[in-house]
Amino acid sequence: MPDRMSATEVGPVLLAGRVADAIVVAIRKQNAGVRVSPRGSYVRVAVAHRCEVHARAIEALLGEPFRIPADLERVMPSFRGRLSMSEEIASWEAGPVDRSTKGSG
Repeated sequence: MPDRMSATEVGPVLLAGRVADAIVVAIRKQNAGVRVSPRGSYVRVAVAHRCEVHARAIEALLGEPFRIPADLERVMPSFRGRLSMSEEIASWEAGPVDRSTKGSG
C-alpha cells in the first residue's frame, strides 16, 4: 500500500545518496514526526505543516561545507509546500500560496 502525503505534509524530494542521507538526518533532528519514504533513486521527506533544515546541521554531518540554496538545489528535484531559503535555512510550509503580489509582465 503506497504511503501518500496528507494535504498538510510538506518537505523535499531528494536524490538518494550521501548528501540526501545527511539532509534527512538533519531534518529528523530539527523536526518532529518526520516520515521518510525511500523510492529507489529518490527519497521523499514529509513533515506536518512545516519542515526546516539548517545548513550548519548538514555541514556537521557531511564534514564539509553545505550551501543553501546551491547545494540543496543540486539534490532536490522536487518538493511539496511553500519553499523559503536563505543562506542558513531552508523551510517548507503548508498553506495557500500568496497571490496578492503579482509580477508585471
